[in-house]
Amino acid sequence: MAVSELYTKFARVWIPDPEEVWKSAELLKDYKPGDKVLLLHLEEGEDLEYRLDPDTKELPHLRNPDILVGENDLTALSYLHEPAVLHNLRVRFIDSKLIYTYCGIVLVAINPYEQLPIYGEDIINAYSGQNMGDMDPHIFAVAEEAYKQMARDERNQSIIVSGESGAGKTVSAKYAMRYFATVSGSASEANVEEKVLASNPIMESIGNAKTTRNDNSSRFGKYIEIGFDKRYRIIGANMRTYLLEKSRVVFQIKMLQLKTLLVSKAEEERNYHIFYQLCASAKLPEFKMLRLGNAGNFHYTKQGGSPVIEGVDDAKEMAHTRQACTLLGISESYQMGIFRILAGILHLGNVGFTSRDSDSCTIPPKHEPLSIFCDLMGVDYEEMCHWLCHRKLATATETYIKPISKLQATNARDALAKHIYAKLFNWIVDHVNQALHSAVKQHSFIGVLDIYGFETFEINSFEQFCINYANEKLQQQFNMHVFKLEQEEYMKEQIPWTLIDFYDNQPCINLIESKLGVLDLLDEECKMPKGTDDTWAQKLYNTHLNKCALFEKPRLSNKAFIIQHFADKVEYQCEGFLEKNKDTVFEEQIKVLKSSKFKMLPELFQDDEKTISPTSATSSGRMPLTRIPAKPTKGRPGQTAKEHKKTVGHQFRNSLHLLMETLNATTPHYVRCIKPNDFKFPFTFDEKRAVQQLRACGVLETIRISAAGFPSRWTYQEFFSRYRVLMKQKDVLSDRKQTCKNVLEKLILDKDKYQFGKTKIFFRAGQVAYLEKLRADKLRAACIRIQKTIRGWLLRKKYLRMRKAAVTVQRYVRGYQARCYAKFLRRTKAATIIQKYWRMYVVYRRYKIRRAATIVLQSYLRGYLARNRYRKILREHKAVIIQKWVRGWLARAHYKRSMHAIIYLQCCFRRMMAKRELKKLKIEARSVERYKKLHIGMENKIMQLQRKVDEQNKDYKCLMEKLTNLEGIYNSETEKLRNDLERLQLSEEEAKIATGRVLSLQEEIAKLRKDLEQTRSEKNSIEERADRYKQETEQLVSNLKEENTLLKQEKEALNHLIVEQAKEMTETMEKKLVEETKQLELDLNDERLRYQNLLNEFSRLEERYDDLKEEMTLMVNMPKPGHRRTDSTHSSNESEYTFSSEIAETEDIPSRTEEPSEKKVPLDMSLFLKLQKRVTELEQEKQVMQDELDRKEEQVLRSKAKEEERPQIRGAELEYESLKRQELESENKKLKNELNELRKALSEKSAPEVTAPGAPAYRVLMEQLTSVSEELDVRKEEVLILRSQLVSQKEAIQPKNTMTDSTILLEDVQKMKDKGEIAQAYIGLKETNRSSALDCHELNEDGELWLVYEGLKQANRLLESQLQSQKRSHENEAEALRGEIQSLKEENNRQQQLLAQNLQLPPEARIEASLQHEITRLTNENLYFEELYADDPKKYQSYRISLYKRMIDLMEQLEKQDKTVRKLKKQLKVFAKKIGELEVGQMENISPGQIIDEPIRPVNIPRKEKDFQGMLEYKKEDEQKLVKNLILELKPRGVAVNLIPGLPAYILFMCVRHADYLNDDQKVRSLLTSTINSIKKVLKKRGDDFETVSFWLSNTCRFLHCLKQYSGEEGFMKHNTSRQNEHCLTNFDLAEYRQVLSDLAIQIYQQLVRVLENILQPMIVSGMLEHETIQGVSGVKPTGLRKRTSSIADEGTYTLDSILRQLNSFHSVMCQHGMDPELVKQVVKQMFYIVGAITLNNLLLRKDMCSWSKGMQIRYNVSQLEEWLRDKNLMNSGAKETLEPLIQAAQLLQVKKKTDDDAEAICSMCNALTTAQIVKVLNLYTPVNEFEERVSVSFIRTIQMRLRDRKDSPQLLMDAKHIFPVTFPFNPSSLALETIQIPASLGLGFISRV
Repeated sequence: MAVSELYTKFARVWIPDPEEVWKSAELLKDYKPGDKVLLLHLEEGEDLEYRLDPDTKELPHLRNPDILVGENDLTALSYLHEPAVLHNLRVRFIDSKLIYTYCGIVLVAINPYEQLPIYGEDIINAYSGQNMGDMDPHIFAVAEEAYKQMARDERNQSIIVSGESGAGKTVSAKYAMRYFATVSGSASEANVEEKVLASNPIMESIGNAKTTRNDNSSRFGKYIEIGFDKRYRIIGANMRTYLLEKSRVVFQIKMLQLKTLLVSKAEEERNYHIFYQLCASAKLPEFKMLRLGNAGNFHYTKQGGSPVIEGVDDAKEMAHTRQACTLLGISESYQMGIFRILAGILHLGNVGFTSRDSDSCTIPPKHEPLSIFCDLMGVDYEEMCHWLCHRKLATATETYIKPISKLQATNARDALAKHIYAKLFNWIVDHVNQALHSAVKQHSFIGVLDIYGFETFEINSFEQFCINYANEKLQQQFNMHVFKLEQEEYMKEQIPWTLIDFYDNQPCINLIESKLGVLDLLDEECKMPKGTDDTWAQKLYNTHLNKCALFEKPRLSNKAFIIQHFADKVEYQCEGFLEKNKDTVFEEQIKVLKSSKFKMLPELFQDDEKTISPTSATSSGRMPLTRIPAKPTKGRPGQTAKEHKKTVGHQFRNSLHLLMETLNATTPHYVRCIKPNDFKFPFTFDEKRAVQQLRACGVLETIRISAAGFPSRWTYQEFFSRYRVLMKQKDVLSDRKQTCKNVLEKLILDKDKYQFGKTKIFFRAGQVAYLEKLRADKLRAACIRIQKTIRGWLLRKKYLRMRKAAVTVQRYVRGYQARCYAKFLRRTKAATIIQKYWRMYVVYRRYKIRRAATIVLQSYLRGYLARNRYRKILREHKAVIIQKWVRGWLARAHYKRSMHAIIYLQCCFRRMMAKRELKKLKIEARSVERYKKLHIGMENKIMQLQRKVDEQNKDYKCLMEKLTNLEGIYNSETEKLRNDLERLQLSEEEAKIATGRVLSLQEEIAKLRKDLEQTRSEKNSIEERADRYKQETEQLVSNLKEENTLLKQEKEALNHLIVEQAKEMTETMEKKLVEETKQLELDLNDERLRYQNLLNEFSRLEERYDDLKEEMTLMVNMPKPGHRRTDSTHSSNESEYTFSSEIAETEDIPSRTEEPSEKKVPLDMSLFLKLQKRVTELEQEKQVMQDELDRKEEQVLRSKAKEEERPQIRGAELEYESLKRQELESENKKLKNELNELRKALSEKSAPEVTAPGAPAYRVLMEQLTSVSEELDVRKEEVLILRSQLVSQKEAIQPKNTMTDSTILLEDVQKMKDKGEIAQAYIGLKETNRSSALDCHELNEDGELWLVYEGLKQANRLLESQLQSQKRSHENEAEALRGEIQSLKEENNRQQQLLAQNLQLPPEARIEASLQHEITRLTNENLYFEELYADDPKKYQSYRISLYKRMIDLMEQLEKQDKTVRKLKKQLKVFAKKIGELEVGQMENISPGQIIDEPIRPVNIPRKEKDFQGMLEYKKEDEQKLVKNLILELKPRGVAVNLIPGLPAYILFMCVRHADYLNDDQKVRSLLTSTINSIKKVLKKRGDDFETVSFWLSNTCRFLHCLKQYSGEEGFMKHNTSRQNEHCLTNFDLAEYRQVLSDLAIQIYQQLVRVLENILQPMIVSGMLEHETIQGVSGVKPTGLRKRTSSIADEGTYTLDSILRQLNSFHSVMCQHGMDPELVKQVVKQMFYIVGAITLNNLLLRKDMCSWSKGMQIRYNVSQLEEWLRDKNLMNSGAKETLEPLIQAAQLLQVKKKTDDDAEAICSMCNALTTAQIVKVLNLYTPVNEFEERVSVSFIRTIQMRLRDRKDSPQLLMDAKHIFPVTFPFNPSSLALETIQIPASLGLGFISRV
């Protein structure tokens, strides 16, 4: 088919555009050959006439179908050209936020200028082991491909990262190295991968700087070789550097002086980062000597004008740099030396010069910058000052010292600074290489080349010339490699191919490096004495101008030249070329530096005489680790000076040739970094800049080479699946290849457009688009036909429905109208009647209102007139009263005035008359006659008076007598009168009060009258208001009724709202409660997960330790014959799993001290730490007791004679010990009761959800309470032991008849050990309280547990005080003990005889005899103590009380034993009956379904005559044989099929039971330790076998359950039968070993998960994603060069059926092994989590899998997995919930993704996916067919806005390595131990049943 036939109407094309480079348009009519104009319609809505070129008649580029846009590989595009590549990159970068794209073998990386979460360790794990085409493009995919090819092909690899400054080359190289460090790891403990990564901060600080285009631009090229050993683990690295930009050290001065055009650019740049880091850290104490300051104070750092980079803290970066130096082995002294040299460079830049004349200059005296520089460098100030201003000229005969000008001196200073920095750079690179060097031989390497891309600026100098020269060489190598790959592909498929014409840039390379080339002429000009840039330019013109087509001369310049590079034409300015190529430094200045006292400085210049250049960074690059370093040049002494004169260009050319040799010897991988814009805006795409870089980096050349051949390639099966719709049924043959050939011959007539290979069909460019067009047309025609038929059917059905609906509507409407008319008639009649009565009512109401109004008016009017008349009369009456009172008052006032005047006149007259009389009397008194007249008759009068006196005396006497009589009468009368007076006074007061009352009553009457009047007036007003109010009330009543109805409605609404709110609050509270419960469960799971992760880490470290030990053994090469396990292993196992019991033997101490020092410390095991601490305390206590025993033995020997005098003291001690026992027992009972009450209170008071069995909080609390109660039970047992040992201390003595002195000593030792039991009980109780007090206090906020804790503390204090008093009384007690020795001997003999008699009796009689003996002994003891305490009644009473208690206990024990005997007899009858029934019908085979329902079923065992106790006996020397046959050499398959599930666990437990029965703690410890170590050994040897791991997980759990079931604890015993309870352990508490076995089970479970993960992982992606379970649903899209795995099931691929078969296999194996059902559910849940996580992670990393059809495929696969769960009855295992993220991702692929409602539905639906995962799926969504639509960017932003408040993890991928914390619920066995028989196949004939 001709290409012109594709230019039809509506075809889309690309046309050039000056702004957007390429613009899309659509043809408005078909193109016909000969047309000169194309009518186009632009996307902006404009129409355009596009004129074709009349000469070439070239048509515009066709646009690819939308289905191909956004492909991972550009070579998958049907039309391969520049606009298609640009558009595909833009769509992926802007719309899908994808920065990586393949272009054949090239990875195109676009810098997003934003941190993306796609470089985490989870992403690395996802790409590890994957094929490059199976995952979305990524730098990790390229790194994985290089790593895989290195291991597969045994060939070194190279990753070439190129691009212009700011494109992200350094970051890409860094991530590639991080991938190698993470995936491979290191072969030693030196952490080489960390050192390789640590070299990046150092190299960035000294080699990177801020430029106008990049804040962290690498100003040098580097090639890092990462070395690997034979196991492909990192062993070291080596770095080679190229062309350090030394001019940046003094950059701004030269650039600003040369060109003012670059001022704006220079002001935005910085020097190297290390200078600013030093200035930012200048205030550190260690940097004070450097005398630094702000970066603006130094000439070399302030020119850029940008000392600070936004978002970068130079001080922190300095700390990172120093940390990296330390990690790489650069000591602090060397670091300070580096910083001194760098500070010296800064101070050197501040050195200034003063001109003397035009040819000389000088430095000011005591110049501070120079002085600081000399101090830091350790050189002489005067000498350096002299040679900075002078230079030495040597001739053949003489030497001259010549002064230099100021400009020359400044240039020389800058050259010296650049030289020092370059030397320091080389020195640092050498030391980094030394740190990364490995002594191990390198097997292969992967090189990472981070080199500058093609550069072109407004002004290009020597640096740009070298950079572009290097890129020409790399592009040539790239072109040859691409051409080679194309050729190999064609030859592999055996199709004819022609030579593809590609651009060969060898002429350009010859122009630069050949003889008389640019570099050759430059070196020649540098050797000329008077060579200048101008003369060199003229030589270039004369040599190459008009002779070489690639060399041109600018029109307006004679100091520049143009070279046509492969990417673009570049104009170079000749100015500065010679100076930079020479890199001249005065030798005298170097000699001054070499003479420095600072030791490090001369080291920098030690290689000046070597052939390697001191001026270029290439000198620092060493040869690869596998290469032999270049031999140093040997020759004459004078030759070194010549070699030192090698130019920079010459050295760069040599290093470039070396690099090309290295690259040619490796397999290259290409990464092209693109800078999307010059403004560093995130996800902003500038088409112009992108096209320039695509042209420069060779991507378009790759496209052109591919397009020239057959770029589109399909396998026959993929082609058949995709284009099956274009075939007819008769065309389909069984041979797919022949079918495809037949179809293609019909569809494409031009056979040159395709070729048939062996496995693929090759198409020319555009043919796939043509086939897609045919396919789309066929599908469109089919769709139209389907739509036509369906629409006709739908419309017919719609018409019938409408007709039926219309008839129905008419019928109902007519009926409705008739009913309405009848209703109208009824309403009319009713309205007439209502009107009649209403009108009557209205008239009557109006009459009543008027009548009432008239009466009211009359009443008011009459009242008004009456009130007026009354008021008038009242006023007249009041006026008369006023007149009366006024007139009376006036008359009285006149009368008072008259009387007052009359009295006054009388007084005045009488006063006058008195005065006159007084005056007369005064005159008469003065005369004698007056006196005489007065005394006449005086004597007579005196006589008369005398007589009167006598008479009066007589009368006086009579009167006195009368007076006395009268006094008596008077007194009586007075008393009467006084009484009468008082009575009268009272009556007077009452009268006064009554008067006051009358007055007050009168006043009140007056007030009441006033009030009455006021009330009357108010009454009237109130009546008026009442009438008004009545009217208003009547009006309001109607309003209120209406409001009432409204309020009722509102009330109902509010009630409804309240009910709803109550429901919501209830639901909210329930949700909160559920969330809190879930949170508690999560916290518990997190804690359990942390603990299990620590166990996993511990097991990993243990395995690593064993591996290292084995390697050391192999390296030493000293094998020991017959040595199965080394001492270190044995000691480590012993230290890990052994424990010290409370009845430890004395031999344990020396054996513990003999253990080697290489012990493995348990990792965070609180139980082991507690036991270790307990053992230490017990040993210390035992040592103290031993010392006291030694001291008391001497006292025993000295006081034998006084033995018989101490019985009373001994009795007192026994009484003391009895009291202590009573206190301990009562305290323990009290604590146990309190704990039981506390458990009941917690279960009653707590919420049912929290306290429900199985709830996390309930379990945690119950476990704490159970542990406390268990500890209390243990203490009770210790107290009972103490009682029995104190009462009968004779039982511990060895039964020997003859006792020597040593036996007596042993008895004392045993007695002292018994005394130590008190201390042990105290220490254990104290330790328990310490460990549990805090937890109890945190668990119980009510304080009940705290009270228990306080009680325990009080008990501890009591015990402590008793222990102290006991220690004080030890000395006295020892003497008393000596008196008891003889009696103990006699008692011992008697006890032994009695014991022998009891052993001959049957068990029931034996128990009764022992009890009777105990009662008899107590009776005797009672009689003894009666005599002892006869003098002390109180002691005797206390003793009697204790004795009664003991007798009561014994009686209770006797009753219990009787009950037990009766129960056992009944059970024996029941068992006998069952055994008889079982003998009749035996079940031989057990199906797996029965096994999962009841994992451990009792088997039919023949009845034996002997009564077995469920124990197995073996000899100590047979332990290793037992472990070998039962564990090490046991084959799980035979055991699982033929024997009882868990048989090894039962056998081991029965052996443990026998050791416990023998009370042999050493045997128990040894057996358990050997068992655990052997299981570990088996799992280490066959740990990758699922069957083996599952078998031992099942047996370990069964062994753990047996230890719990037969531990004797009540919580476990309640599940047992009475016979099983008889088999409980009697002597040892193996709770510590239960924890060890639980940890072992956790480790085995984790290993089981890893095994099944390794088995399932290769199947998951193929079966769940790639394979089409529903054939034909998902179409196959065209793929590029990197082909993905086909979705068609081949013979070697995995399908969903493969996964289901593997799951069935796992499940059947676990069921056969008798694994606990709960544990099986946990394993299945973990398997489903792995399936879901890996599937979802691959979905998130594969764009081709994110389509609607793939979502349907995933949902179908998930439904098959759910069906499998239903078949296995595992739906309640939680496995389905682990698939929820995958289910929601599949639903997300299928739901609508357009409107806001769709966004809301997606947000509510995808609650198990994180925001990052949702956005990633939407970005990756790719239509498979043209009828599907892409997700718009606006819709994705809407989703992001709606989910911005969701708090979830930013992590993109699920953690596929996550292991859920495992639990082992107690699962008791119904199998009786005595019925178990040992098959002969196990080879355990040396053990016997007991």
